[in-house]
Amino acid sequence: MSQGLRERAVVMLTAGMSTRAVARELNVHFSTMSRLQRRFREFGSTSNRPHNRRPRVTTPTQDLHIHHLHLQDHLRPATRTAAATIGLYNQRISAQTVRNRLGEAHLHAHRPHRGLDLTAVRRRNRLEGGLFTDESRFSLYRGDGRQRVWRHVGEWFADVNVVDRVAHGGGWVMVWAGVCYGQRTTTKVHFIDGILNAQRYHDEILRLIVVPFIHDHHLMLQHDNAQPPVARICTQFLEAENIPVLEWPAYSPDIEHVWDALDRRIRQRVPVPANIQQHLTAIAEEWANIPQATINNLINFMQRRCVHTRY
Repeated sequence: MSQGLRERAVVMLTAGMSTRAVARELNVHFSTMSRLQRRFREFGSTSNRPHNRRPRVTTPTQDLHIHHLHLQDHLRPATRTAAATIGLYNQRISAQTVRNRLGEAHLHAHRPHRGLDLTAVRRRNRLEGGLFTDESRFSLYRGDGRQRVWRHVGEWFADVNVVDRVAHGGGWVMVWAGVCYGQRTTTKVHFIDGILNAQRYHDEILRLIVVPFIHDHHLMLQHDNAQPPVARICTQFLEAENIPVLEWPAYSPDIEHVWDALDRRIRQRVPVPANIQQHLTAIAEEWANIPQATINNLINFMQRRCVHTRY
């Protein structure tokens, strides 16, 4: 409470108002008003009692200046501000003092999000639309980071709180797909049996699926920069077929969200797949059941992010 509010409270208490009524009138907690009344009766004053804490070494003006510095430069380290600030009595302030002042202004240090900067050309290419392709591995069993268990302290190993874990995920399936606004390359995902090397990527995916689809719909190609897509046999083939490829394939987060949506649909099946064959069937069915509107929304989100952010 400010000193003026304390004095006003004492006047109201002296006039005969109850502690609870004064607390309600001044919109403060009853216990705060009770302590103020007790202090006034014991010491005859409402001022703070002397304390042994260190005195503040910055003025309110300096506190405001510190806030403005870090609002102008969110990556500015506290040590830099401390070195450039002289406190009261010509004292140097510490970096912790700067952190304390920022905390008082509800500014707290967090790790920055690390994104890949979009140049103007990359931003324009992504807004023009293209075919986004990717492959992903789906394990039969896996540790679900979204799953939580409600338990009491000390019940960590209770049977009801333990989820069985299968070595190596119980087996996995590698799938490939391509999406664009309004349609997909195929109504079924392409299952990859074994290791996908550059030769197989050229023969099974680029030549049979990607190139005919792009020629029919006049799109750009965006695939990640894993080893098969950037191999010489693949890049030369795409150049020979006049397939435009985005300059930096790494800027393609959207198909990952599609995989995430597919994975959630598989985990929500009742019953969940219990073997690899059931897993294959579930992947094929749920991929076909994903509404095209969901994929379109993910692409629209990418376009909004290209306009309003740098990443």
